[in-house]
Amino acid sequence: MSRIVYVNGEYLPEGEAKISIFDRGFLFADGVYEVTSVLDGKLIDFDGHAVRLERSLNELGMPNPISKEDLLEVHRKLVADNGIVEGLVYLQITRGAPSDRDFVFPDPETTKPTIVLFTQNKPGLAANVNPVKVISVDDIRWGRRDIKTVQLLYPSMGKMMAKSAGADDAWLVEDGYVTEGTSNNAYIVKDGKIITRALSNDILHGITRAAVLRFAKEAQMEVVERSFTIEEAQQADEAFFTSASAFVMPVVEIDGAQLGDGQPGPVMTRLREIYLEESLKKAV
Repeated sequence: MSRIVYVNGEYLPEGEAKISIFDRGFLFADGVYEVTSVLDGKLIDFDGHAVRLERSLNELGMPNPISKEDLLEVHRKLVADNGIVEGLVYLQITRGAPSDRDFVFPDPETTKPTIVLFTQNKPGLAANVNPVKVISVDDIRWGRRDIKTVQLLYPSMGKMMAKSAGADDAWLVEDGYVTEGTSNNAYIVKDGKIITRALSNDILHGITRAAVLRFAKEAQMEVVERSFTIEEAQQADEAFFTSASAFVMPVVEIDGAQLGDGQPGPVMTRLREIYLEESLKKAV
């Protein structure tokens, strides 16, 4: 059965969905996105994603074409129409499609943003805790990684570098320190302390990151927000990453160095349990 998707106010079979070849998301990667997980047919951390979406749009001077209430309605309808029990809802907003290609931003009075949403069915999403191997690669992305833009070519290249090296993902390194993963926030655990890079323009302000750290503190776990090196990570007791599409996932090998016994550690395992339990309570 064809998916039902949302394009500029219309619900359509995916094969009938179209946007202009002049859309600035296509020509300039001039757009932002969010991914919201679905568990038990409900949306996880929707409010956080809506707030970050508004921030990303504001940082780029892009108008928001849809209210939070209407956006929630669209998410819910797509989940229902596509029968999603476990999966994802992808949202993308671009600056729109002016009449021709031009580096200068179009007049927002005459060029309205393009908004697209679609679902991805991911059965077993909550059960997947496969150990992950990562490699390190240089972080050569632009300086505003806190804005969740659709400029994802280098992260894609990083994932392909990892695949070529027989690993699953890559951690990005700048000035000797880990910034984040290609599509996730990075953490290590040493002597019971959860260590992760502090928020700045250098990393994405992860919605799952915020929730996990809040739950960790509520569970009396010690959290230290500071930078760490690959060498420090290789000597850690545990490592893991967080993202909206994977929740909390164990990292068991970094640049060929195995951590512990190569299995998910107790801190990461407990955090994942807490996150899933608490997030489902608040799901919409």
